[in-house]
Amino acid sequence: MRGIENTALDLLLRSLGSNPMDKLPVLLSIAEKLDRRNLRTNEIQLLRRVLTDKTSIWYQFTEGLLSDVDRKSLHKIVECLLVNASVTGTERARALKAQYDCNVPWAILMDPTSACNLSCVGCWAAEYERCSNLSYETMDSICRQGKELGIYFYLFSGGEPLVRKEDIIRLCDEHQDCYFLSFTNGTLVDDELCRELLRVGNLALAFSIEGDEAATDMRRGAGTWAKVVEAMQRMREHRLLFGYSTCYHRYNTESVGSDEFVDHMISLGCRFAWNFTYIPVGKDARVDLIATPEQREYMYRRIREIRQTKPIFALDFWNDGEYTQGCIAGGRIYLHINASGDVEPCAFIHYSNVNIHDVTLFEALQSPLFKAYRERQPFNCNYLRPCPLLDNPDELVSMVNESGARSTEAQAPEPVEELCAKTRDAAEKWAAVADRLMKESTEEPDDGTGECEAHQELRAQASLV
Repeated sequence: MRGIENTALDLLLRSLGSNPMDKLPVLLSIAEKLDRRNLRTNEIQLLRRVLTDKTSIWYQFTEGLLSDVDRKSLHKIVECLLVNASVTGTERARALKAQYDCNVPWAILMDPTSACNLSCVGCWAAEYERCSNLSYETMDSICRQGKELGIYFYLFSGGEPLVRKEDIIRLCDEHQDCYFLSFTNGTLVDDELCRELLRVGNLALAFSIEGDEAATDMRRGAGTWAKVVEAMQRMREHRLLFGYSTCYHRYNTESVGSDEFVDHMISLGCRFAWNFTYIPVGKDARVDLIATPEQREYMYRRIREIRQTKPIFALDFWNDGEYTQGCIAGGRIYLHINASGDVEPCAFIHYSNVNIHDVTLFEALQSPLFKAYRERQPFNCNYLRPCPLLDNPDELVSMVNESGARSTEAQAPEPVEELCAKTRDAAEKWAAVADRLMKESTEEPDDGTGECEAHQELRAQASLV
């Protein structure tokens, strides 16, 4: 039956070359048939609604995607993300969660290397050993073990992942049933890499950028902004899928959220945007970079406005907690494996009980720290205060100490009490703002389904990507 379904899907995708928007309802009908346990019924119905409304910003987004991105890349998005990760994989992962009472993530973030050709201000990656690497064999094993658990989406961070671009491309080649995304500073993207991305089809890039040229070069070094823009232009010329990733902090939030910046990124060909807020991880982290409560509220409102008015899919890693029902780390939706093999709950939580060189992926998910995450999530009944570090520091202190987890920062191990002391003031100041925002959100009218229109819209947009 799965073989018949894959053949039907392949034939449909091949036929999308002419009038693709007219054929999307057929694709959604196939998705409904693949979703045998009705795990994605609401999302598919929402997609059907927004993709039949030609005035919708998401109709325009999808039309542009189908027009400007290479056909093989689109095929892989549907096959690997829509079918394998979101339908088939989700079904398998849910069964394992219920059977073993542990989290099984939808995605795995791993660091091929801790090496980097830049030295950015406030970057937590510098706290790891600069010469650490996950071997190709280890990364391949992580993907193979992950697929057994229903995980088909893998992301790369670092260091600079493209220092290992040959091994990353090899991994994409070997696992054509998975989708990959790499965060990158963009300085190593050349035409040869673009041709390889076209060939494999299942790897997208997220370019790290800090707003305008001055804000980017302030943290990443003079000339970096120009190199990122050049890399984006090259990717667009090759009809590749890419977006941007930005860290908003006290000195760049208004730049990152401005129409000028977002419109410029869209004009360069960006299809998605990851928005992170600065976290002071590491012994020498700058606490003054933490965004103010007013700036975090500004981004909360701006990201929602961007979704309604601009053809780009924008995520706010913290402020979207109301849609993800709190923290997504600890294997609930994702986990992090650093370049030394330490399995961490989150890219920003540098504590661990286990190393992937010593245990299986499934055993790591059942380790004490990951169990503590599962038992305590959500960490706050207000989902706009999702994080155990930035929003609920006492929770992280308790979990690390109760589980006996150790610091994974080789350069200068940081006691969890010292780390959380840096975020406690920000957490207290954000609490009142977040409580007000959540009250406003829950008072929005809904259509009888229990969800306000904004919630429905985000779930539809997430399904598109």
